Amino acid sequence: MPLRLSEHPAHDRPRERLWAVGPAALTGQELLAILLGTGCAGRDALVVAGEVLAVVEGSLRRLGSRPLVELARIPGVGRSKAARVAAAIELGQRLGSEVEPPPERIRGPADVQRVYAARLRDLAVEEFHVLALGSQSQILGDRLITRGILNSSLVHPREVFRAAIAEAAAGIIVVHNHPSGDPTPSADDRAVTRQLVDAGRLLDLPVYDHVIVGGDRCRVRGRYRAPTLRRPTPPSSGVARSVDPPASPQTPARL
Repeated sequence: MPLRLSEHPAHDRPRERLWAVGPAALTGQELLAILLGTGCAGRDALVVAGEVLAVVEGSLRRLGSRPLVELARIPGVGRSKAARVAAAIELGQRLGSEVEPPPERIRGPADVQRVYAARLRDLAVEEFHVLALGSQSQILGDRLITRGILNSSLVHPREVFRAAIAEAAAGIIVVHNHPSGDPTPSADDRAVTRQLVDAGRLLDLPVYDHVIVGGDRCRVRGRYRAPTLRRPTPPSSGVARSVDPPASPQTPARL
């Protein structure tokens, strides 16, 4: 007869492992087993969790979109456990979509991320925004310039700088998203950046940075920054990356 989960060695039990090594070190199956709490006759919570994940081919995203009644019908789950799982998934989704209040000033790339991350990272199409900044890096306005495929013909300097001049900006940061989730700059991204930077020099209205938002990864390093913007230590995860050319093999790809 299979052992109950409580009869396994402590170092093999999901709840004890969570306390010992933290939730990030646990597998999806182990985390789900903690939510389920118990299994059923002959199958402990870890086994039931594995069977639940098998139904959705191991995808937590598919699990989140599964109707609650279907989840409850899986042997060993039932209404109470299904409700627990659904509540945990909903909390995770709300956490991911929670928007921080925008900062009054842009002091670094992390502030740009706060303004745009939750708004842009899950969009199905590209959006190109202009963040107009004052002489003290205060936010004067945020303008949507275009939606759709980003290329140098769609993002015209005239539209970008018209928005900046309307806000009496001292400089701008341009931001767009990659629906693919990969924030690596494309050839069109680099062309747009060059075009805007050149136009900004002629107008004496500098482009401080071009930031790309994508997925759950974050690497923010920009060449065109306001004097008050400082380069942060790159975070381990997040959603933005700046377009800027390579300086050495150790630095990320730049324009």
